[in-house]
Amino acid sequence: MIELHYWPTPNGHKITLFLEETGLDYRIVPVDIGAGEQFKPGFLALSPNNRMPAIVDRAPADGGAPLSLFESGAILLYLAEKTGRFLPQDLRGRKAVLEWLFWQMAGLGPMSGQAGHFLNYAQEQIPYAQARYSNEVNRLYGVLDRQLSKHTFVAGDEYSIADMAIYPWAVIWDRLQQDIAPFPVLSRWLDAVRARPATQRAYAKGEPYQRRPMDDAQRKVLFGQTAASAAASAESASRKT
Repeated sequence: MIELHYWPTPNGHKITLFLEETGLDYRIVPVDIGAGEQFKPGFLALSPNNRMPAIVDRAPADGGAPLSLFESGAILLYLAEKTGRFLPQDLRGRKAVLEWLFWQMAGLGPMSGQAGHFLNYAQEQIPYAQARYSNEVNRLYGVLDRQLSKHTFVAGDEYSIADMAIYPWAVIWDRLQQDIAPFPVLSRWLDAVRARPATQRAYAKGEPYQRRPMDDAQRKVLFGQTAASAAASAESASRKT
């Protein structure tokens, strides 16, 4: 049994994509990040960075005690190795998947997140920041479009954890005010991944937890944290537990 601590963000969707593809037994433990549930002591014990997703594997391969993991890329890699699926066993195939997995973790995810913040959530309009991150997301779409012109999927001709990592961030192009028309191969790939039954099931899992309209309290929790305020939030959450 995999216990998935989850909220329906792009990083959360990555893990349900994998779990639905493989049919692993799992249950969702919702972590309402707008309400500050990521600061509760129980969750911090799993994810010291107070970010979801995190998992607890109740039946790890070594037969030992339950094993927890945080960081979506690490979780995908762990689950791929646990199941022997969606990560090639050969040296070159594995290398390619890991390259594109880390490309998402280091580039597409952070840049898309910053673009989305300054375009959709920042209370002050900062044209330089909007242009800086929007342009970088556009450049990354070009990189992805060129890569997909060579293969059916991101890292080759087989669907992999690289696709699962990238899709939830690439599919939100409209929310990032991007034009997908200049990237027809990327658009074709998005359609192909969207059509997978497991993708549809994964996104349906998130529907009960869709965010309500953001208010000032949620904005403070999500975007106003420093080391000191995160510690205070954790202390407050501990008192409420």
